[in-house]
Amino acid sequence: MTFAIGLLVALFGVIWALQGFGVLGGSPMSSTATWSIIGPITALIGIVIAVFSWRKLSARPR
Repeated sequence: MTFAIGLLVALFGVIWALQGFGVLGGSPMSSTATWSIIGPITALIGIVIAVFSWRKLSARPR
């Protein structure tokens, strides 16, 4: 469950970053410096959550 949440947070971060950089248009968030900063930070946090969750799941005895 935590792994899926991490991936979802990372996906939102990538979308926000692309909107902030102006790659994805049609939103008030497009071409905005705020989302260009928040997006990559959010994506990184999501990746960290997913990696730690994956390692925890892999280390668990079966």
